[in-house]
Amino acid sequence: MMNDRIKARRKLIRLTQPELAKLIGVTKATISQWESSATSPKGENLYNLAKHLRCTTDWLLFGSESKPTSNAEWAGPMETWDSGTPLNDDEVEIPFYMEVELAAGHGAIEATHYHGPKLRFAKSTLRKSNVDPTHAACVRVSGNSMEPVLPNGSTVGVDTSQTTITDGKMYAINHDGMLRVKTLYKLPGGGIRLRSFNTDEWPDERYEAEDIKHITIIGKVFWYSVLL
Repeated sequence: MMNDRIKARRKLIRLTQPELAKLIGVTKATISQWESSATSPKGENLYNLAKHLRCTTDWLLFGSESKPTSNAEWAGPMETWDSGTPLNDDEVEIPFYMEVELAAGHGAIEATHYHGPKLRFAKSTLRKSNVDPTHAACVRVSGNSMEPVLPNGSTVGVDTSQTTITDGKMYAINHDGMLRVKTLYKLPGGGIRLRSFNTDEWPDERYEAEDIKHITIIGKVFWYSVLL
């Protein structure tokens, strides 16, 4: 259970509940609730918990590294701005499709036109992820199938130049006219498997080669943030 792994890892690296709470920026009561399974860490708290426990989010969630892993990197909440706000030398603007929701579930209909704001990204952050800003876009995620890594309302950054499947990585896809975000796996014979983090409510979806014509890979997720 996740609560047992949190407690065991905290004790292994010799942190008290108050010390861990201070590092993450939550209360001691929150740590106690996580360790008793009263509540579970999500989004930024989950990322920071794994960071300060010196483990991965996958290990906290599943107890091993064999479950799907996210290639997304937590970069904190991003600030929106309009065309009149000057950019710093190390900043670049990325479209933020606020009216389009990538469904972490059954899917949301793709919007044809973009009229939303943009997000600030440091050029150095994009270079670190080998992302060309001309091939990047941010879109909001809806649904609970990717919880607790991507809670409803999260925002993901998508590299549209990366459309080749690497097993276990997270991608935005157009599934028969609907936008979705899932971890993908290749299957023998040219098929693919779609996997959610919330496997209790969302079992794997398997599509054979003949069904692939209904699925287009938009791009690979390289970043995420929780803008709730």
